[in-house]
Amino acid sequence: MFKPALLCLMLVTLLGCSKDLDAVNQEPTMQQGNTNLLAQKELIVVASPRYDDPYYAEVADDIFQFHVAYAKEAAKHDNFIVLTDEMSYWDYAEVLGEKRVYIVPQNDIWMRDFSLSNAVSPIQFRYTPAGQAGSPVGEAGRVQAQLGQSIDAAQLAYRASDWLNDGGNFVDDYHGRVVISRKFLRDNELTESEARSILTAYPSIDHVAFIEADEQGGLEHADGVVAFIAPNTLVINSYPDDPAYARRLKKDLEAGLPGVTIHNIVTPYDDSDIYDEKFGSACGLYTNMLVTPSRIYLPQFGIPEDQLALADIQRWTNKTVIPVQSSQVCHMGGGVRCMSWQLRGENAEKYLGWLEQNRYQPNG
Repeated sequence: MFKPALLCLMLVTLLGCSKDLDAVNQEPTMQQGNTNLLAQKELIVVASPRYDDPYYAEVADDIFQFHVAYAKEAAKHDNFIVLTDEMSYWDYAEVLGEKRVYIVPQNDIWMRDFSLSNAVSPIQFRYTPAGQAGSPVGEAGRVQAQLGQSIDAAQLAYRASDWLNDGGNFVDDYHGRVVISRKFLRDNELTESEARSILTAYPSIDHVAFIEADEQGGLEHADGVVAFIAPNTLVINSYPDDPAYARRLKKDLEAGLPGVTIHNIVTPYDDSDIYDEKFGSACGLYTNMLVTPSRIYLPQFGIPEDQLALADIQRWTNKTVIPVQSSQVCHMGGGVRCMSWQLRGENAEKYLGWLEQNRYQPNG
């Protein structure tokens, strides 16, 4: 049975949940600054497309190859699992092992966007229609509610919010600082001052930088522009062909994040092969990295700039940097971070426990 928070997500267009009172589904118990975080393994969750989904039919093998390459690297350091449907189960299980694959089919593959934001103090925003190529709010709600069934069944701790925002537009350092594109303001009809007051009311958020996305229309996610690699330390794309945007980006970041350190990373953006014009390309965007307390999973595209980006990130952080080949899927508009849902601490333990208790294995 859905809890009120997720019923709100599903029925918001019909019933209208209050935006002034964010629902709480068990107060999150994980605290920022937990000294045990560095020793813990992150739980990284990806989802395969449904076997009969026509939208992904042409690229299903590319997604599979990306998941396998990603899993083989991540599983050396963290817990990595795949949620899939019955028809695709054995494809994944035969390569990754059954312990990493669960039959919990999802309605889309971009787990970052419709899952919980912030693994330490989780928030469930409402998934936006842009994430479903501008389809009605109800379709985005159905995608999110599908994952929500397992979130609630596992009794994960999170705050449920009625504000529209995709997880890809919530880039945080787990120390109170967040970067969000101004699409959040437009989606929710808020001024910047109003939005900042709303967001900083969350216990896990102290400072917010609102930026213009480097694309207008479509997703407009911040995680294709910036990435935190340490507390108040950002890596941002380089924009040699658009110096005015680069200047405004830095100005916005410095205004919202006092004392922020900013590193520019090489950005060999390539939009020559785009799967869906509604989503653009993530090829050449190293900022779409996945960051954990002690590791960084860095996209690689099979181009000379890969080594330069890798060397720079290693120079800027003490974390272990793990390259992940992403050329198979970047033309779809995302990659390492976009496809990943991160869980940590008690929530990670609960989710893995629930998956094991409800494991279903199809006939071979």
